Amino acid sequence: MPTRILPAVGDADAVRSITTLLSQLPDAEPVAPVVDSTQLIDTLARLAAESVDELPEVVVVHERIGPVPALELIREVALRFPSVGVILVTSDASPGLFQAAMDYGARGLVALPLTYEELASRVQAVAQWSVGVRRHLGAGADVFTGVGGTVVTVSGAKGGVGATLTAIQLALAAQVSGRSAALVDMDLQTGDVASYLDVQFRRSVVDLATITDISPRVLADAVFRHDTGLALLLAPGEGERGEDVTDRAARQIVSALRSRYEVVVIDCGAQLGGAGAAAVEMADTALLVTTPDVIAVRGAKRAVRMWDRLQIRKAEETTIVVNRHTRGTEIQPPLIQKITGTAVAATTIPAHFKELQAVVDAGRVHELESKSTVKQALWGLAGELGLVKAAEGAHKQGRLRGDRLRGDRGSVSLRRRKDGGG
Repeated sequence: MPTRILPAVGDADAVRSITTLLSQLPDAEPVAPVVDSTQLIDTLARLAAESVDELPEVVVVHERIGPVPALELIREVALRFPSVGVILVTSDASPGLFQAAMDYGARGLVALPLTYEELASRVQAVAQWSVGVRRHLGAGADVFTGVGGTVVTVSGAKGGVGATLTAIQLALAAQVSGRSAALVDMDLQTGDVASYLDVQFRRSVVDLATITDISPRVLADAVFRHDTGLALLLAPGEGERGEDVTDRAARQIVSALRSRYEVVVIDCGAQLGGAGAAAVEMADTALLVTTPDVIAVRGAKRAVRMWDRLQIRKAEETTIVVNRHTRGTEIQPPLIQKITGTAVAATTIPAHFKELQAVVDAGRVHELESKSTVKQALWGLAGELGLVKAAEGAHKQGRLRGDRLRGDRGSVSLRRRKDGGG
């Protein structure tokens, strides 16, 4: 059986040299190269969605791949696609880098300039390892092999636009529909998820920042299990400790969560730091919450442009959520879409703060009534984003969880509302 090899190389000259050598290897079947980290992950996810057997046995990652650094990319591939063997191609063949590559999940390292003998030897060894792992998985081993959970980030165009409430309700909608869901507070200095959910906690996201290998047990120790069933990974109580969560740490944390939960919702707040930027870059869906007023929409446009300049996310890959929407306001979703150049969610959130005031003041927004138009809109948004299970699955879960959640399930379905434009 031929060995399928996927090169991930951003440099045009390197692409030619690597693909030429790969095509000369015996029993090798090189696939069309991918040019950046995003394309690599998307390609592997698409193939894994069909079957683990559709994945290439070997991925060759060039040291200058971007925008995600090569080692971070190797870690994500190793976590999300454990049956794929990764080879790092680098000009630095020092023992230190070799050890780092192995720690991040690489199965081999090949030094530049490439030689046929060394590349052939590494590819053959890694391909044999990959085939062995797949044979083991096929025997029914309890190993995570899927494409990973869905990651959604929720950011605010500015402070006070409702990003945290949106993140909480999206996660709750996913959890109540029968999906395993985690809610992460990545607003590291001013995060309020714990306050909104009436939680007293000891551990936070900072406790995972210095851990290089986040095992399921380590992750479970850091996560707070809420009464609703949500897994919470909270911001530190001391805001200055948020600086300990680097972009590298954030990538490891998000990858670990993605491998353990079907839905991961991350509240990134309104301030962009390294950790938040890494989360937005890795997300399957990046939401930017704004209110329909000039100041907030300008903030949304500023954020979108900054994300684009920093190569975090393109405007067309960002989705605006309009909160506190009324039909009478001068700024409507089509205008916001035109100003920001982004997509705009079909579901808008109506301006009915009176429905929220009691639960917000009590710090128990998870107890918001199902008849609330705000909750119905937010859970409708969860349905639009594909975060909830189909109605049949929700109905079965309802028998297990009790009659008290039936009204909540009804609000998951997407419907038109008088004040929402959903």
